[in-house]
Amino acid sequence: MRSLLTLALVLFTTIKSFALVADEPRFNANKLSISWEVVDNNYQNKQMALTAITITNTDKEAFPATGWKIYFNSSRNFLVNATSGNAKIEQVNGDLYSFTPVDKFAAIKPGESARIEYVCESPVVNFTDAIEGPYLVWDTEPNKGYSPLDFIVKSYKPTYQGLITPEIIYNQNKIIQDIPAKQLQKIIPTPLNYQENSGNFVITNSVNIVSDPFFEKEKAYFINGLEKLLGSKIKSTASGKKIIFKRLGSLGAEAYRLFITPEAMTISASTTAGLFYGIQSFKTAVSGEYWANPQANISVPCLDVTDEPRFPYRAVMLDVARNFQSKQQVLKLINLMAVYKLNTLHMHLTDDEGWRLEIPSLPELTAVGSKRGHTLNSKGFLPASHGSGPDFGNTAGTGFYTKADYIEILKYATERHVTVMPEIETPGHARASIKAMDARYDRLMAAGDKAGASRYLLRDLNDKSEYRSVQYWNDNVIDVSLPSTYTYVEAVVNDLVTMYKEAGAPLPAIHFGGDEVPAHVWEKSPAYLTLKATNPEIKSTNDLWYYFYGRVNDILKKRNIKLSGWEEMALRKTTLDGQSAYVVNPQFLNENMQVDVWNNVLGDGQEDLAYKLANGGYKVVLTCVTNLYFDMANYKSFDEPGYYWGAYLGIDKFFSFIPYDYFKNADVDKNGRPINRNLFIGKQRLTDYGKGNIIGLQGALWGETVKSAERMDYMVFPKLIGLAERAWAKDPSWTTERDTAKARELYNQDWSKFLNILGKRELPRLAYYNSGYSFRIPKPGVVLQDGKYASNIQFPGMVIRYTTDGTEPTASSKIYEGPVNATGVVKFRAFDIKGRGGNVAEGESNDKPVI
Repeated sequence: MRSLLTLALVLFTTIKSFALVADEPRFNANKLSISWEVVDNNYQNKQMALTAITITNTDKEAFPATGWKIYFNSSRNFLVNATSGNAKIEQVNGDLYSFTPVDKFAAIKPGESARIEYVCESPVVNFTDAIEGPYLVWDTEPNKGYSPLDFIVKSYKPTYQGLITPEIIYNQNKIIQDIPAKQLQKIIPTPLNYQENSGNFVITNSVNIVSDPFFEKEKAYFINGLEKLLGSKIKSTASGKKIIFKRLGSLGAEAYRLFITPEAMTISASTTAGLFYGIQSFKTAVSGEYWANPQANISVPCLDVTDEPRFPYRAVMLDVARNFQSKQQVLKLINLMAVYKLNTLHMHLTDDEGWRLEIPSLPELTAVGSKRGHTLNSKGFLPASHGSGPDFGNTAGTGFYTKADYIEILKYATERHVTVMPEIETPGHARASIKAMDARYDRLMAAGDKAGASRYLLRDLNDKSEYRSVQYWNDNVIDVSLPSTYTYVEAVVNDLVTMYKEAGAPLPAIHFGGDEVPAHVWEKSPAYLTLKATNPEIKSTNDLWYYFYGRVNDILKKRNIKLSGWEEMALRKTTLDGQSAYVVNPQFLNENMQVDVWNNVLGDGQEDLAYKLANGGYKVVLTCVTNLYFDMANYKSFDEPGYYWGAYLGIDKFFSFIPYDYFKNADVDKNGRPINRNLFIGKQRLTDYGKGNIIGLQGALWGETVKSAERMDYMVFPKLIGLAERAWAKDPSWTTERDTAKARELYNQDWSKFLNILGKRELPRLAYYNSGYSFRIPKPGVVLQDGKYASNIQFPGMVIRYTTDGTEPTASSKIYEGPVNATGVVKFRAFDIKGRGGNVAEGESNDKPVI
């Protein structure tokens, strides 16, 4: 009987295998080419966009009409059905969507194409509005995705309101004065007191370096950098010129004095940080030409500088959760932060789309949370997000820092006086951690360990609450009613503390998020109802907020660590005239918490939120989206990458930021339209007491659109130098000048100086420094005047090249030296000192310049 059963089983398996082989499609999905384009950006005379994907079959077999879906990512909302009538659109979760063919879709013959047209609920602004990472899944293989041969975003010439054309850029650039390099300040950010004297100090490898023993590490750091510039080892001689590192107790914590004469250079400081910043000022005083190739003699101008920072907290927030950045790229960022005297790297390590740090106590966090591919249940890894595609090969979607990697980052940062603050997102933006702990639960339950399985669970398995986050996730919020949530927090904190101790790095604070928890979470959670029944102070789910952060704060206080978070951590939900409202939460005022405030979107009603919290007693880091978000598009143009929901944000927004009165220089709203200043009526201004609670500034790079090291460099640099200028230097005179015309004149003067310093000193150095940075090269301005094309550039000192035959300019094209007399299409492009080009500006003789 057993033999008959065995034979039957074998026959069934064989038949099933043949059936699967028969059902497998013969078509090679990698032979599909997919493109995306804008069809009509004012569809039906409404603020909507008709867009299309075109599927081209490059194979020798026909692509079938049914039996497949195309999955893709998008940050935009769509109407459900395709207007072409041949497909339907479905949202899976978060930014993952699918196209499914319907009856009208016909098979695509070899060499032919099919087009799916659909409507976006708002117009397309730039190319990052396109869908991302499309891939195909066969119905017969629901767990495997196939990437197409290629995916192309077609160019588009928009005509929308607020479009920034080369002519507009030209007129903006006209106010920039060309200042001779010799007249430029040699140190950036601007020192407190700066004096340039006649003469130069010439350094060779025989220079005699004399240092107080207190500065031994900084001396070693300095020598290492100097030897790279000289191309040889230092051979100190008593007769050589001197470089002196002197300890001077009267200077402040981060203050220094740099005094250079033809015979000696002396850097004085009371702390190692102060001396380190004096060394950075020496670096920026060295002309860019010395960084291109080692030279035996380095000439530095004679200077007398006394300096200290305006704000103690000068930070960059780097999101590596949405899209991962390599360890090497993080080190490159830290290096340049140090050069410009920024002292905190806020690492956004976790979010819905990724967990990026090894936590040895909870290996599932990276085993599951660091990988993205095609999945609809997230049991073994996370789904594709931000165009990461169907498999783990995409290094932006998949990756994490091992414990050893992170310790290396910490040591590198500590040597450069940069504190690394980890952010562990809670309770929202936490899908990666939730799914990782689900996988742990499933593994231990299968092993029969129910108690162990539940120990770190982050959701109530019987919770029926329904919600959608701002980024459209419906399962991304930790249940703060569960005791296991706090066991999880303890485990993560303990492993972080261990890593920081091993690295010898400071851990003054851990950031626990607190941002964008959607409405209706926890409402149907049995764990919440149980907690509410035993805790009279919890009357609604709103009260869980304070319960959660109170407990997290207690966990950190035991370890002498400060709790940091986004602004909502410091707010209390209430109602005003029956409407939901927020007020400053008095519960945590005496807990020494620190809050990063991003929300001052002009026109959205929270313009004064940072000032409210500072006036109310909270320590505030200004991370204002209007002026300090690296990931916002530079301006409104199809070829400028980045989001724009909060503002259009070029380097001028960083430079013009007035921390104590950011209303003053607000000129356009989030759509780039002239600001209606009535929106500031009734808004809180910053009090003198509140000023004492503004502890610093932070530039933020959110990673949704940042998928490579090159794109990260493009979005961050040189804006980072504008951030450093505002965080370190004292308020310029134009910030307090009451006469509007005079303030504008003073601003324009400082703006010209800053841009000349960038174009003639900083960017030539950054092209080579630390293997070089792929900073953004601005598009030239172009205008047609008297039948000739005139061109200019935002950064004086950069070379503009042009072509008149319709081709894109290269590093060998003609150099622009004056107005060009040409007909037809003329193209202009700026290049850095290494011949790397920026975006192309185009002019046509029969029309105004267009993009």
